[in-house]
Amino acid sequence: QVQLVESGGGSVQAGGSLRLSCAASGRTFSRYAMGWFRQAPGKEREFVAAITSNGIGRNYAESVRGRFAISRDNSKNTVYLQMNSLKPEDTAVYYCAAGDRGSSPLGYDYWGQGTQVTVSS
Repeated sequence: QVQLVESGGGSVQAGGSLRLSCAASGRTFSRYAMGWFRQAPGKEREFVAAITSNGIGRNYAESVRGRFAISRDNSKNTVYLQMNSLKPEDTAVYYCAAGDRGSSPLGYDYWGQGTQVTVSS
């Protein structure tokens, strides 16, 4: 299996930036597409961004397009989410996932424990 550990979350004021990291264990990281999802209190887990196994293809939710950027470094077994121009509605627990490039959480096989992102107004 693949073990995923997120880091980089925290508290920031609206308009600020954060960079999330997701470190993966194992020797099969480069075989998986990676995704970022988030879940706010009282809401379902929603798709944020995804990247193909080779790092070429990227996809974003409309709510974050132009503000967030996903990237990966397969030599470091790490995927990143750069978040700029943060809004209070971005407040959520952010999860890293390995599996599909699709937008459905059901398409991903492995999940991290999540990291909290809080954006204040």
